[in-house]
Amino acid sequence: MSILELDGEHLTLEDVVAVARERRPVALAPAAWARVRRSREAVDRLLERGVVIYGVTTGFGHLRNIRISPEQASLLQHNLLQSHAVGVGPELSEEQVRAMMVARLNTLARGYSGVRPEVLQLLVEMLNRGVHPVVPAQGSLGASGDLAPLAHMALPMIGLGEAIVDGRRMPGAEALAAVGLEPLRLEAKEGLALINGTAFMAGLGALITYDAEVLVQTADIVGAMTLEALEGSAMPFDERLHRVRPHPRQMDCAAFLGQLVEGSELLSDPRNPSRIQDAYSLRCMPQVHGAVRDVVAYARWALEIELNSATDNPLIFWEEGDEEPTVLSGGNFHGELIALAMDYLAIGLTELANISERRLNRLLDPAENEGRYPPFLALEPGLHSGFMLVQYTAAALASENKVLAHPASVDTIPSSAGTEDHVSMGATAVRHAGMVLRNTQQVVAAELFAAAQAIDLRRQQAGRPLRLGRGTEAAYRVLRRHVPFLARDTVMAPWMERAYRLVAEGEILQAVREALRALPTKN
Repeated sequence: MSILELDGEHLTLEDVVAVARERRPVALAPAAWARVRRSREAVDRLLERGVVIYGVTTGFGHLRNIRISPEQASLLQHNLLQSHAVGVGPELSEEQVRAMMVARLNTLARGYSGVRPEVLQLLVEMLNRGVHPVVPAQGSLGASGDLAPLAHMALPMIGLGEAIVDGRRMPGAEALAAVGLEPLRLEAKEGLALINGTAFMAGLGALITYDAEVLVQTADIVGAMTLEALEGSAMPFDERLHRVRPHPRQMDCAAFLGQLVEGSELLSDPRNPSRIQDAYSLRCMPQVHGAVRDVVAYARWALEIELNSATDNPLIFWEEGDEEPTVLSGGNFHGELIALAMDYLAIGLTELANISERRLNRLLDPAENEGRYPPFLALEPGLHSGFMLVQYTAAALASENKVLAHPASVDTIPSSAGTEDHVSMGATAVRHAGMVLRNTQQVVAAELFAAAQAIDLRRQQAGRPLRLGRGTEAAYRVLRRHVPFLARDTVMAPWMERAYRLVAEGEILQAVREALRALPTKN
């Protein structure tokens, strides 16, 4: 796999996913190394002049007015990591830790943090050699950045804490030694630069947003399958309707839905429709799914800026032509922008689960599907319960989402004796968005599971294999390679899990993309 060169300016969501999930190796671009060296020279120059610098020659937070001697600068940074490593709760997965590490590394590569090149090189080597710090998920207020989780991430760099190497958990110093690395002795500013930023929020948010992009398009595919199962109409996807309400992603969604069902024999005949209009959960997919696409697009926009930002404090500026460096204290560590984006994402995905669950229910309830199918898609209802409990689970998850979608960003509790008097709660927003994402993937998978069952029943009723649309046929075939038609009750959970994997891991979407690429070009 090619090496990803980090320059502090061009990290994308796809890059984070490649490093986190595929272990793509990383290196720093030459220009980044030059900026890092100059920034460190600036710190050393300022220290020689006796300049008072927050977190370098002073304490932290409410203790900012207490002076620290230059001789104690290294001890101050080591103490900072130890005292701030107070995380609790479930531990982050390997991919989440790697996402956080590459996000922090790219921020330091901007060259405004004043750390030595050795600090960045150790982060590079830990990523490339598979040293994954043990990081609890809870404890960050999202301002001054993600202090607690980043402190846990940094502890193994000084030989403390714990890390996992090749599946083995061990003390931080042993983990480094296992791959031929040695701990650092931090110098002035370096501990603060490692933990005072938004890498937890940005790294995890990048993974969630990437997966949300896959999910919203997969929901289009699954919704289109349900439309076919219910003999719905493709009329609501007509380009003319959306041209006069020209929200770009609503238009994109309608066009995609039209492609998915092109050539289908299961849709309502426009010359003799089975009903005048479909229910909103079918007819309004472009309007609802398109709005969720807007939410996800905003999250990508916000996160890709954040991933390429200098987010610690203070920041060191020594531009070419400046006689002396300048230290600026500010608030780039504040996670409000990510908090709002992730709250917005959780709300959007909650709506996606809501509409998917309603389509699922329409497949199962004869009163809603006009008696097209037996109750709960069971061949012998009564003796068999069919998909009854599939909808229960979807309803439970959709309802749980509504609790999780309460915006974390509207809450704040002052900390550090009132010095940090407004916090973003962005880390909570990110964690909740991740929970909502997983719940919504499960709901969409439940709809997929039921839609395929209904399509098979329609084909049985017709006495022939009615043709699905080009896109939906590809999705149906992928599902049927893993999940069979259920003629009788069986243990449902394993089939639910298989459907979930196909949705969450993008296999459904990938198969449909390949099928649609094969569509002939229209004149």
